[in-house]
Amino acid sequence: MISVLASLFSNGIDLLTLLEIAVVLVIVWILVSIPAYVAGKVVAKGNATFGRAMAATLLGPIVYVIVLVVVDAFLGGLLGTSGYVAGFALAFLAWIGVYKATFKTGWLGAFAIAILALIVFVIFLFIVALLFGLPVFLQQETGISALRQLAART
Repeated sequence: MISVLASLFSNGIDLLTLLEIAVVLVIVWILVSIPAYVAGKVVAKGNATFGRAMAATLLGPIVYVIVLVVVDAFLGGLLGTSGYVAGFALAFLAWIGVYKATFKTGWLGAFAIAILALIVFVIFLFIVALLFGLPVFLQQETGISALRQLAART
């Protein structure tokens, strides 16, 4: 893992850089947990705490990747691409299962938390983009049209 991180930096990697990466990852983890917490409060009411939301956002992707890799390893050889698609479906169900266990709700409630967390996350990103003056997806010019205009000028 450290060698992969080290390859990202041409001058090598030092302890301070690793510390910076760890701090940024923790900040991102906290920010990503906010939508899950809000969605959990709406759906699971009393069973939603910020700690549970953080646990769900930490464990969910880990379980997802493990299930995806294991299912693809077993079914990929037998079914080809269909095995990989089945891996995605089972991994998504496993991620929903993490939400179900973490927020102590049913399958439908866990699915609702995941969908609502996604909606809250998009709204959150939109607000942050507006606050920091970042381009948002509602601008008239898309990347392709901007490239066409740039090519027309040259």
